[in-house]
Amino acid sequence: MIYSDLAGIDVTLSEGIATVTIDHPPLNLMDGILLPSLRGFINRVKNDAEVRVVVFESADPEFFSAHGDMHYLTDPDALPAATRAAIAAAPDTPVPHGMNILEAMSEEVRNLPQVTIGKLAGFARGAGNEFLMYLDMRFAAIGKSGQSQTEALMGILPGGGGTVNMTRLIGRARALELILGGELAGSELAERYGLVNRALPADEIDVFVDELARRIASLRPNVIAVIKETVNAVAPAVTHAAYAVENAALMATADAAVVELAHKLLAAGIQTREGERDHERILNSI
Repeated sequence: MIYSDLAGIDVTLSEGIATVTIDHPPLNLMDGILLPSLRGFINRVKNDAEVRVVVFESADPEFFSAHGDMHYLTDPDALPAATRAAIAAAPDTPVPHGMNILEAMSEEVRNLPQVTIGKLAGFARGAGNEFLMYLDMRFAAIGKSGQSQTEALMGILPGGGGTVNMTRLIGRARALELILGGELAGSELAERYGLVNRALPADEIDVFVDELARRIASLRPNVIAVIKETVNAVAPAVTHAAYAVENAALMATADAAVVELAHKLLAAGIQTREGERDHERILNSI
């Protein structure tokens, strides 16, 4: 299978493991380049019998994926263009009725026959954290990682599967706390709440994830898919109806006031490296 044509990601294959390194400067934004590439990869790797484990990581030590491109709110053509590109990246995989492209990708990732692992050693916010929550497992570096859904502070909601997937992972009360409060959850809070499997010392996370991926990849080829199928039967996926409710709510909240706020946030530098380091403070100050 060929993956070298996918912009913004670098895919390496070794002993049944595909390591997907997100490398889309300056912030690994989930934009009209990264979104189609990730969806294209997902819809190719599902047919790659040589791959049994997929590890997602970032080339940027500060950002796994900062969030979705805020020009989705300020430029009427940005989100439709990104959506068209993501659909074209997997033309044989239709987007279910009522769901947006990120919600569809959530379901596509969950349904992969391979095990998916996220290695977090930086910030994952908004759509970046939504993608992380799509994965089967997540591991975070202590003192170096943070996760947040700050969409409520922008007048909308985490509409790329974030609302429903966070609730699925950590429960109703904690999801309401993090989504409405817009707090940046460090690795140890994320572990306690269930956003990640484990918080690991920053100098140990690479070895831990590598060894785990290799142990899983060494299993008999059919075992992983069968175990995932069985576990999924006990922990069912989010329904299409729930995704449709989330998507409808997103569309209903994205009004002129939200667009005006997005312009102010961009002017304040929130989509620069310096601004992203202080993302939550900037949001709360405007």
